Amino acid sequence: MTFTTRRFGAADWQEYREIRLRMLADTPLAYGETLDHARSLGDADWITRATRNELHPNIGLAAISDEGAWLGVMSGFVSAHAGPMLVGVFVDRAARGAHEGVADALLDGIIDWASVFGGTLTLDVHADNPRAIAFYRRRGFVDTGVTSDYALPPFGTENEMRLRL
Repeated sequence: MTFTTRRFGAADWQEYREIRLRMLADTPLAYGETLDHARSLGDADWITRATRNELHPNIGLAAISDEGAWLGVMSGFVSAHAGPMLVGVFVDRAARGAHEGVADALLDGIIDWASVFGGTLTLDVHADNPRAIAFYRRRGFVDTGVTSDYALPPFGTENEMRLRL
């Protein structure tokens, strides 16, 4: 599979909406939003969401196949408390796995971005998402011991993980 990664923003709002809906359908416990809520949003809401990814210091990265299909996304923002944060991580089922390289390429881009803003990259991951946890551990993230309640069904716990850059 061949693909490129690039930043995305307001001009990509329709593609972002489409992949966000796929994200929520695929892994409802990962994004702090329900699929029904996301489906109820209007075009202006999606333009605003996509625009946030291009406003400094935020970032949104997309992996796009040579045919133009969005294979995955990752976003980041700088938290006043934790520094650079990784959010909105998704790779389409057909593009998953280390052999495909999509998740690794996206994370490499986020790490490059985060290194400008601090010495760590932090994320929250649902405790019942072993596939994501395994990926983050393979890439060097470690549990910090900080947990929080996940507010939507199926509820549960989110674990904070951190990577030293």
